[in-house]
Order: sequence, then structure tokens, then C-alpha cells
Amino acid sequence: MNTHTEQPTNFNLAALKNKYRHERDKRLRADGILQYRLIDEPLQTFVADPYMPVSARPARYDDVQVLIVGGGFSGLMTAAKLKQAGINQVCIVERGGDFGGTWYWNRYPGAQCDVESYIYLPLLEELGYMPKQKYSYAREIFAHCQALGRHYQLYDEACFHTLVTELRWDATTARWQVTTDRGDRLSAQFVCLADGPLSQPKLPGIAGLERFQGKMFHTSRWDYEYTGGADDERLVKLADKRIAVIGTGATGIQCVPVLAEYAQQLYVFQRTPSSVFCPR
Repeated sequence: MNTHTEQPTNFNLAALKNKYRHERDKRLRADGILQYRLIDEPLQTFVADPYMPVSARPARYDDVQVLIVGGGFSGLMTAAKLKQAGINQVCIVERGGDFGGTWYWNRYPGAQCDVESYIYLPLLEELGYMPKQKYSYAREIFAHCQALGRHYQLYDEACFHTLVTELRWDATTARWQVTTDRGDRLSAQFVCLADGPLSQPKLPGIAGLERFQGKMFHTSRWDYEYTGGADDERLVKLADKRIAVIGTGATGIQCVPVLAEYAQQLYVFQRTPSSVFCPR
């Protein structure tokens, strides 16, 4: 069988490389991460938890063997392996109101993982769980995180809606002294950092963003009270609304089809295309 494919006679490799170089340069920015707005006081509503109210609790003054900062997949898997090894004094400190990390925060309509669930969801065999779909939706992934917390008895010692503010090594006691924004003073023999990069919203560097008078929220803090559809993603409250979506990354392309189905009018703003397609 002849599998040889002849190159077209008008193919110009140098021109193609120049085209891709040009497209790459359009995506490079000298300001890097500084292109995004810091979430300062006027923009604190962007990081508030719309899913679970923050409950008052007394400050903790405990000594634990291992303290884990972050309750996403990294923190959950670390805690699970420690429990399997017989280390039971494990405390997870998590900013969200439950385990899950990015899958706690990202509940926007259409949210789905682009990695096969059978290799993405951790500890499936240990929990005896089979994913429902090849590519799991966010709701299933979040539920799996909660199941991990229950299976390995991680809820009893966890501190939710809590942010670590300082880690200080005390050579006298050979312990980490951990303080939090909830007034906790915890002592730990070991500290594991599992604070991933995907749970903090990024806001575009748009001048006057905080002065916008309409309803505005980040996709990672989706307001189903405003849109409707908390249970079935039927965003029925948007029937008379004009919606603007800023960004066409993985999140944008997932939520836009659902918004387009229910909104009166939808605008999508894209700074730079994420890929380049050259039709023949």
C-alpha cells in the first residue's frame, strides 16, 4: 500500500512559519500576569462564596501531625495517602466551603472536564466508583471530592472558609505555627502546600470595572439566584436579559451555548483567538 503523500507545489514552509510566529507574538504580553486586576476591596464581591454561607465558629488551638493547605485534588490525595499509611491526625485548611478546590468554585452551566474521567478522577478503585460519562461534568467531580472526604474521614478535622495567613517555624518546639483569618492558632509537625492556581478568579484589567452598575459576576462564582437553573441549568431568569461574556477560553466555550439558549441577547468578547485555522 502506497502511503506517500505528495506535498502541494505551492506550499511555502517559510511563509507558514512566519504566520505562526505572527500569531504567537500577538498572544505574548510584556505585562504577563499584571494584565489582570487584583481583587482589592471594591471588587471583593467577585470572590465571595455564592454557594454556601460562611458560618461563625470558635477559633481552634489544636496540635496536629500534618496540616494541608488546600482541599482540592492535591490536598485530598495527600490526605488519603497519609490516612492509608496510618497517619490519622490530618487537618485540611480550605478557602471554600467544602472539598473540591476548583471543582467547588466552578459550577457554571456546562462546566465539564476535558480529560477522560477514568484517568482524571482520583482513587476510583478505593471508592469503588465508576464515572457516569467519559468526560465528567463539574457536578459529578465535586460529588466525588465530597465522597473522598467522607471515605477518608477528613471532614471532622477540616477548616472550611478559612485562609492561612502565616506559617512560622518554631525551632524550640519543632512545630509549624499556623495562623488563619478565622483566628485559629494551629501547631503542626508537617505542613503540605496544596493550594493550586485555579481557584482564584482573574479579572480583566478594564478601567472602571468596579463602577459597572449592572449585574456582574465571575464564572467561578456563578449566581444561580440571578440566572435560575441551580438544579437543571435551565437559566430561565435570563429570558429578558442582555448578556456579555468576556473571554473565550475553556470556560467561555462551555457556558456560552447554555447562555445563548436562554438569554434574550448574548454578546461574546474575545481579545485574541485561542487557535488558528487555515482552510485550504
